Amino acid sequence: MTMDFTDRVTRVEPSATLAISALATELENDGVDVVDLSVGEPDFPTPENIVEAGKDAMDAGHTGYTTSAGILALREAIAEKLAADGLEHTTDEIIVTPGAKQALYEVVQALVDEGDEVVLLDPAWVSYEAMVKMAGGALTRVDLSTYDFALEPALDDLEKVVTDETTLLVVNSPSNPTGAVYSDAALEGVRDLAVEHDVTVVSDEIYKEITYGVSPTSLGTLEGMADRTVTVNGFSKAYSMTGWRLGYFAGPEELIDQAGKLHSHSVSSAVNFVQHAGIEALENTDEAVEEMTAAFEDRRDLVVDLLADHGVDVAVPEGAFYMMVPVADDDQAWCEGALEDAHVATVPGSAFGTPGYARISYAASEQRLRDGVERLAEEGYL
Repeated sequence: MTMDFTDRVTRVEPSATLAISALATELENDGVDVVDLSVGEPDFPTPENIVEAGKDAMDAGHTGYTTSAGILALREAIAEKLAADGLEHTTDEIIVTPGAKQALYEVVQALVDEGDEVVLLDPAWVSYEAMVKMAGGALTRVDLSTYDFALEPALDDLEKVVTDETTLLVVNSPSNPTGAVYSDAALEGVRDLAVEHDVTVVSDEIYKEITYGVSPTSLGTLEGMADRTVTVNGFSKAYSMTGWRLGYFAGPEELIDQAGKLHSHSVSSAVNFVQHAGIEALENTDEAVEEMTAAFEDRRDLVVDLLADHGVDVAVPEGAFYMMVPVADDDQAWCEGALEDAHVATVPGSAFGTPGYARISYAASEQRLRDGVERLAEEGYL
């Protein structure tokens, strides 16, 4: 029997980050010591107070269905967190999801129709493109690599592509894969274009709590953006809860009503006891987040210095735990060779829309980071 698959599936490529990780796992299964710098997953355990809160919730019987949008106590805690960032949302303007990726998927499905234009800032996280393609949307991309991944000097380029025909603009600050934190002036430029052309903006703020010496601004706090911004965040990165699958999005109530249909007919709700653990994360884990962020900053500085020792200069990230390293024009071949020869896993920049780079995740121990850079140098990849 031959199956016929839909266009929305066949036009999408598998996740490049997970594909590289799978190849690394194959080598590891063969007994090869691989330094895996490919996946964006904190190497810290979930803070113990969060784990205990999850256990307590299970013991208390919180193992059934919840309200589709999420338990009220968690949505209240999220609303308080957003208010502290300057974003005013009621609990009716928030949906809790199984991960921020699900939040983004629901938002794109609710807003993007066949042929609608979505603007991405390259390099852009790999799943944005896939989500837009599955919705039938058309992509327009603005390259930030010529500006050291800063958005402000690229505003003229952005102005050329954002028009009255643009449906959605996706902004991710701090950025995956660059670690860039966009300036207030850059975000104000985005605001001006969004207001002028009546464009909805998704502000992906999943790394907002992981920054180094800067305080990122939430796009929805700018004048004129409250009713046209969808703010997405989650628990995977800041709280080292990747496997717990917990995220959320906040936006105008009319969007929540429509996206809620997708949510209720697909995932039903996020896991009950995980939502209770999420309350603990938001209310009692600031110190642990600060400790993890300080460690990431030390690792960032270490990798920047190690690369500089080998003559490689990079744009220094101000957030998240990634950096883009300039490599060969054929970055796919470079990454495959680095994995096969040096046994170091990275992700090709072309997966993010920016060839000629490799993304390194420094969510690894300092020793493994030293090992990885040294292996790349010894094998001639730096």
